[in-house]
Formats: sequence, structure tokens, C-alpha cells
Amino acid sequence: MTTASRFPDTYRGGDGGANLADILERVLDKGIVIAGDIRINLLDIELLTIKLRLIVASIDKAKEMGIDWWEDDPALSSGARRKQLARENAELKQRLAELEEGTA
Repeated sequence: MTTASRFPDTYRGGDGGANLADILERVLDKGIVIAGDIRINLLDIELLTIKLRLIVASIDKAKEMGIDWWEDDPALSSGARRKQLARENAELKQRLAELEEGTA
């Protein structure tokens, strides 16, 4: 005697990895946004507001949406780090030149 399973075929073992990969590919291709706000009030006085935004997308999709903050973050991008070091170097050279002019 067989009994009906509680889960559809897509949730049972075997082919689950392929289905998960398909779902992940779709999410990264289309992108997904999860947004929420947390507010803490005491006697109608707002004490704290936290706005949460989560975007899950591929890098290509994020760039398509105009999101590319990681390219300018020195902690995440070696190119941004080099730009930051070059800018600091130029500022230091300028300050050194100003100091040398003042003592000459």
C-alpha cells in the first residue's frame, strides 16, 4: 500500500539540486528586492527607525539597475583602492610643495 507524500515532486530528493539551481538562476537574472521598516515608538514619540533594504541580483543585473557601489569602495575593489592611494599621494605632494615654499 502506498501513501501520498506530503510534498510535491519538486520538493522531494533526487532532482532537488537542479530545481534549486534553476530558482537561483532566475532570482539572479531577474533580481529580487526585500524592503522593510522597523519603528520603535514610546508614547507616540519615535525613538528609533531602521530601514532595511535587501537586493539579491547578479552583478550584471545590478549594474543594469544602476547599482555599482562596490566599484568605488576601497575595501571591495582594488581599482578603487589604487584611486584612493593616488589621490592621497597627490594631496601629500601638494602639502609638501606648500611646506617647501614656506621654508625657502
